[in-house]
Amino acid sequence: MDRTTRRQEKINRFDPNGVGLRNGRFIGLPFLEEDAEVVVQSIPWDVTVSYGGGTADGPGIVLEASGQLDLEDPVVEEAWKMGLYVRPSSDVIRATSNQLRKQAEFHIESLENGIRTDRSYDILETINDACTALHEDIYASTKAILAKQQIPGVLGGDHSTPFGLIKALSEVYPDMGILQVDAHMDLRAAYEGFIWSHASIFQNVMHRLPIRQLVQVGIRDYCEEEWQYAQRHADRVRVYRDRDIREAMFKGKSLYAIWEEVIDALPSEVYISFDIDGLDPSLCPGTGTPVPGGLSFAEANALLDMVVQSGRTIVGFDLCEVSGEVDWDGNVGARVLYHLANLAGRSQGRI
Repeated sequence: MDRTTRRQEKINRFDPNGVGLRNGRFIGLPFLEEDAEVVVQSIPWDVTVSYGGGTADGPGIVLEASGQLDLEDPVVEEAWKMGLYVRPSSDVIRATSNQLRKQAEFHIESLENGIRTDRSYDILETINDACTALHEDIYASTKAILAKQQIPGVLGGDHSTPFGLIKALSEVYPDMGILQVDAHMDLRAAYEGFIWSHASIFQNVMHRLPIRQLVQVGIRDYCEEEWQYAQRHADRVRVYRDRDIREAMFKGKSLYAIWEEVIDALPSEVYISFDIDGLDPSLCPGTGTPVPGGLSFAEANALLDMVVQSGRTIVGFDLCEVSGEVDWDGNVGARVLYHLANLAGRSQGRI
């Protein structure tokens, strides 16, 4: 029995208007991974976070909160029928993250106190190796998802987690660009000595992978190194700072026109990287590095919707840095994840 037939049988038995089922699946959907068109890998990892911790809790928070979502998507009709499966978090990954996080905290505290010890160097080597191994596992897992002709995503964890996913997709879609919604540029080189720091994800992506274009939206916290990097690589990195967006709006430019400009900078195949702190922090107060300002929920959704309305294809996506309360941060995160998955499916003709 093929995937479409299996899924249709489950659709026929499922009541989309009923009580959300506590079956351990996203929004209580009836589908298993083999039935789904979209498969999201949960990565409970926050080893290199540099401020507030807890983003390793993100996948669990989002999954738990998802049970109270309704299924109708205002942009993608009957989207739930496409089949979305969010893998449960790995206990092994979570345990490794917890163990290494304690070592990372020692190293970060040493740096902040101006002390470098042999133990710090050993910790860096251990953590860099562990992060490399994690990315290789996610890369291999993504390749397997793509081989089954499913759309892959990642639910973090900190923002370092999707590197292996982006690498695998770049081999299938060599001309793809990235739309990054974020408060931060994440263009630091090996921040705090961590090669795979959450603050270095797009430095690594742009240096190590053949990404055609990176378009950053909502940026409002960055260092000189990152700004200069973006200026040096202006042919491949385009930055829409939050203050520039607001200033243009104050002067009478519509947000619709700004989002059109953002989307015009993207190629036909797009990967979406959504750091929850790209939103106004009132929507995600528990995230590890909240910054005043940011996009409203409606503004972010309008941007994502317009990507698909433009005829572009969303080839994959991630949602990272969710932390805090299930009833609020998880609620917002679950809605972002659901809409991202639905739009990706819509753009690829899966629904």
